[in-house]
Amino acid sequence: MIHFKTAARAALVATYVLWTPIATQAETLADALASAYTHSGLIDKNRALLRVADEDVAIAAAALKPIITWSSSITYTDMGGASLLDDVNVNLDLNAELLLYDFGASATAVESQKELVLSTRETLKRVEQEILFRAVEAYVDVRSSSESLALRQSNVRVITQELRAARDRFDVGEVTRTDVALAEARLASARSLLASAEGQLQRDVAEYVAAVGRKPGRLATPSANLNLANSIERATAIAFRTHPAILKAQHDVSATELNIRRAELAMSPTLRGTASARMDEDRNVSETIGLQAGATIYRGGELSARLRQAQARRDASRADLHIVRHQVEQGVVNAYSLLEVANASRQASERQIRASRVAFRGVREEATLGARTTLDVLNAEQELLDAEAGLITAQSDEVRAAYGVLSSMGLLTAEHLGLAVQVYDPAAYYNLVKDAPAIRSDQGAALDRVLRSIGKE
Repeated sequence: MIHFKTAARAALVATYVLWTPIATQAETLADALASAYTHSGLIDKNRALLRVADEDVAIAAAALKPIITWSSSITYTDMGGASLLDDVNVNLDLNAELLLYDFGASATAVESQKELVLSTRETLKRVEQEILFRAVEAYVDVRSSSESLALRQSNVRVITQELRAARDRFDVGEVTRTDVALAEARLASARSLLASAEGQLQRDVAEYVAAVGRKPGRLATPSANLNLANSIERATAIAFRTHPAILKAQHDVSATELNIRRAELAMSPTLRGTASARMDEDRNVSETIGLQAGATIYRGGELSARLRQAQARRDASRADLHIVRHQVEQGVVNAYSLLEVANASRQASERQIRASRVAFRGVREEATLGARTTLDVLNAEQELLDAEAGLITAQSDEVRAAYGVLSSMGLLTAEHLGLAVQVYDPAAYYNLVKDAPAIRSDQGAALDRVLRSIGKE
């Protein structure tokens, strides 16, 4: 007899996932992906990191703008015993400084930071792909474990019927006690597998909640037809153009090459314009304007070391790009291989089920005529069960592999899938901050509104 709590748990899980009222529209894989995209904290985190990189461009651009400061001072001079000679001076100073020329060092710094922004955007896209693929896996796993649970429940019912029939035949002397014992053993095994299926479904539901952001409803059958590239070569060519890992590595190479130029220009002279105004307590104003030119002659070899360091980082980033290209190419081949295997496995399982179902029905009919033993019936039933379980696994693997191919090409994104979500525009925030707007400017006010809209202020 099945333990009451185990049976209740199985009924609760199966009822929740499989037998939602018919009036409720089935939840599609696209619905799950949209929810995962919207509710992912990891995506929010990387969007924030992208805004950090955007601000680095603003910080670098600020070096090309005037620097205006003010200061005030009050000094008291005690001249000794003659208090009439004591002096109090009050001054207000306003200073301005502007970089006039540095051989392009600051402009190169801005361009380097722009490349890092583009690199960070690709990191965000990579994270988006990971989030969506996790949701795909969670979706197909819940469906697979739900169907497996239903299969195990059906198996318990069938074997229970076989056990009842074996006992009836034993009572009239048609079979031996051994046949009854075999049916009892097979039923105990089926109940054990049923309990395991219940636990697997609970774990898969928990993963679904973590990946998608809510509990699953009645899940529709997902499709593996995604209009993928018709060959590995074509898919690889697309991946080389669109995969975020490759694009990130390319931007990293560009950034390191620009940093070499920055290191070289750090040894060049700079020309700055200065202006200042001072007003004392008598409101007397003095003004000065001037030019400052200078360059580093020697700093203990630090500038040369930084140049060599930048060159080494450039070499490392180029090597990384080479590695990533091979990894992406290998990923496409592996993904297509998994898809082909899953497709062949599904077709074979479908043929196996058809044959096993015919065999099971025949063996069971022959057993009623005394031409087959209880063990023959149980074995035929087990072969049919194995075939049906194999089909469930193959169907899940096929969907998983199809989306894996899409991910290997760099196309598993909300935009490419056409999900019903507000797709995040990484350029929107960048366009507001790239010129380093002041807080009280019109652009700064627009930036404040954007921050409030995303709940960051």
